[in-house]
Amino acid sequence: FVPLLADWRGRGEVQSLSKVEPAGPAIALKGRSLYCGFYLNELLVRLTHRQDPQLLLFASYGQALAALAVGEDADPVLRRFELTLLQALGCAAELAVEADGRTPVRAEARYRLDPDAGPLPALAQDAQAVSGETLLRLARGEALPGVCRQEARRLLRAILATHLGDRPLKSRELFRLMQLD
Repeated sequence: FVPLLADWRGRGEVQSLSKVEPAGPAIALKGRSLYCGFYLNELLVRLTHRQDPQLLLFASYGQALAALAVGEDADPVLRRFELTLLQALGCAAELAVEADGRTPVRAEARYRLDPDAGPLPALAQDAQAVSGETLLRLARGEALPGVCRQEARRLLRAILATHLGDRPLKSRELFRLMQLD
């Protein structure tokens, strides 16, 4: 995890690396944080386009790595980055307002998130539903206690899955193998 400045020369898809130098110090990640860094990298490689500058996304990535390096709780760090990534890709639904665009999400209600339209009221028995509290906390970037943390993880995995396609993330397999998930 070393930020680099790199130059390429050539035409078309095949180019030659002509210059590379560090753009800052290496970020030391260990244990679970290291695997979280792999996850962030894999999301970026799989969901962003080559040679598409995403300055805000890159800044968010750097902040996430720095937070992981100092031992911050990984779950909120990953959820913030996932939301920023979805926003950068133009795929993030408004979380604080229902899909009709007018009705505010209520903390005590249950919702099913339509990735394109936004939160829709859910039936009480809907296993995929999340609390309005979870949606509001995500929208405000607040801490996610207990159940909200689990709901946010499940929700963002489902949204990301619609963009990742059928091929599973290798970093998640690694998490399972290392019993970190």
